[in-house]
Amino acid sequence: MWFRRIALGVVLLLGAVQFIPVDRSNRPVDPGKTFYTTENVPPKVQALLDRSCTDCHTNQTRWPWYNGIAPISWVVANDVHSARRKLNFSEWGNYSAKKRDHEKEEICDEVMEGDMPDGKYAFVHPKSKLTTEERSAICEWTGSPRQ
Repeated sequence: MWFRRIALGVVLLLGAVQFIPVDRSNRPVDPGKTFYTTENVPPKVQALLDRSCTDCHTNQTRWPWYNGIAPISWVVANDVHSARRKLNFSEWGNYSAKKRDHEKEEICDEVMEGDMPDGKYAFVHPKSKLTTEERSAICEWTGSPRQ
């Protein structure tokens, strides 16, 4: 009897949390300030970044169907908003030249260390995982000393 009450409580709680709003908005993008407009990115590297980075690091996130289900939606939205604050390819043109250079080095460091793409994202999107050669191609393009 106690198991049924606990199960019912869990189901009711999960149902109730579905009504907690989650910000899944994409801010407008000024095409003149995007990463690809302001940087000379080879098509191969652009394809890698599109595949592995842009869902979280742009204002053009493709919000997945499961992002409508709490508490998963909270995790996804938090990850995207945190990623955008750290590095946003849609707002690249607003960064100073010094910040751009620093961020390009950080991109190389993050992919070489295997920290990006994020493990949770890569688990759900296996095609986002980068091979050693792809990581090296990104770092070569950034001009980072870590290649």
